Amino acid sequence: MSTAAKARPQSSEYAPYYDRYISKVPDGDIIAILDRGLNEALTVIQSIPEDRGTHRYAEGKWSIKEVIGHVIDGERVFAYRALRFGRNDKTPLPGFEQDDFMKGAAFDKRTLKDLAEEYEHVRRSTISLFAGFEPEAWDRRGPANNDEVSVRGIAYIIAGHERHHLEVLKDKYL
Repeated sequence: MSTAAKARPQSSEYAPYYDRYISKVPDGDIIAILDRGLNEALTVIQSIPEDRGTHRYAEGKWSIKEVIGHVIDGERVFAYRALRFGRNDKTPLPGFEQDDFMKGAAFDKRTLKDLAEEYEHVRRSTISLFAGFEPEAWDRRGPANNDEVSVRGIAYIIAGHERHHLEVLKDKYL
């Protein structure tokens, strides 16, 4: 494993907004952390009874299934950014509006089992992507949503975004 995968990103490697996620990620091999996150998330998702999947803790909040779908969508977007920048493509990438994504999704019509399987496939793909990067790719950067971000920063954003939403699920939904 590359030492680049074990180094935490510096604050210059991501927009300040993302510190709320990156600060949740422990030190260590980020690929192993992503793998542990997969197992933890699957344990949480698989513990939720199907009849609770559309539960919302308050009016106007996402359902449990929508939170899980959002994590999947977010990971896909962030992994795509990592792919582009890891391959040294500096093309500016747009942001994504999570609420617009949600309007175009139908997560509540799906089963929790189906969402868990999709999440697992997406995370395993993300892990494979990061595991295949050469050491120099981790330092590469590119513009996403009008801010520069490194491949390493994106890996930590993915892990922290997942942790954030697992905490929300545990604290407000379960």
